[in-house]
Amino acid sequence: MTSRCPGQPQTAVLLLGFGGPESFEEVRPFILNIVRGKGVPPERIEAVVDQYRRIGGRSPFNELTDSQARALSAQLSDHGLPLPVYQGMLCWRPYIADTVNEMLSDSITSAVVIVLSPHRTEASYDRYVKALKEAISATHTEGNGKSLSFEPTSAWHNHPLFIEAITQRVEECWQDLPYSRKRQAKLIFCAHSVPVEMSDASDYAGQVAETAASIVQKLSARHKVNFAYAVAYQSRSGNPRQKWLEPDVVMEIRAAKDQGMEDVIVVPIGFVCDHVEILFDLDVLAFSAAQEVGINMLRAQTVGVHPQFIQLLFELVKARSDAFYAKPDRK
Repeated sequence: MTSRCPGQPQTAVLLLGFGGPESFEEVRPFILNIVRGKGVPPERIEAVVDQYRRIGGRSPFNELTDSQARALSAQLSDHGLPLPVYQGMLCWRPYIADTVNEMLSDSITSAVVIVLSPHRTEASYDRYVKALKEAISATHTEGNGKSLSFEPTSAWHNHPLFIEAITQRVEECWQDLPYSRKRQAKLIFCAHSVPVEMSDASDYAGQVAETAASIVQKLSARHKVNFAYAVAYQSRSGNPRQKWLEPDVVMEIRAAKDQGMEDVIVVPIGFVCDHVEILFDLDVLAFSAAQEVGINMLRAQTVGVHPQFIQLLFELVKARSDAFYAKPDRK
């Protein structure tokens, strides 16, 4: 626990993520937890279990989020804002409610909250904030005399540091292409599909499109190339009769082949670290579709612990922490 001057609020940073199974034994319980009460057929559950089996029997999500938390903690300390960084997961351990209890046990009274999803909609943002509010409310109901207030960070899907981090991830792929094919490669930006009605309520699709356009603008200016690009969606689930955002990333890969493209770079802009939606839906399904139609597919890395992304997290925390934390001398 970081020491603080007398009278200062006991403030921390709380990162909220989806969570993922850390061993194959946890995979089925993790999936059952997600689909509880939704009437998902057993064969569909087993299909997802098999997806995890094919990517190594676990998700790296928790481990990678922990790396982001440690990098952010170091950045905060280096800049005179030594706030502890906690993690809470919506669908697996450490659950948000358990993390709230841990924070209260550590005498934390306020938190700067970052939901680790760039584009906000009910599924990617509101559910996390709701779970946090419910966890805090439950502690009040238990009457333990402790309270936790929180301050969410501002939206960051179009933040220059986020755009720069992804731009550099694209460049890492782009540099691997033969010089003669660099200018003709098509970029396919993808995010998790959601129901159209849900997207319309929050302009989710508009946020995704804005991120993609900002990256292309930066790339084009930097390399003097008029990049062809498309926005696609992936990892659709749920009622097949409900209208979800399209086109699917596989559809866009096939379209690129029909357009005469030799290379596509798939860029997951809706995810900040690897998990099953990246390692299976892109690296297995999308890659197999590319092979099937005879087009070369490269996949850009997620932002992960890219220095620009960690700097973004730091900037988000710094902007909100002043609401709770007396300003120390900062570098």
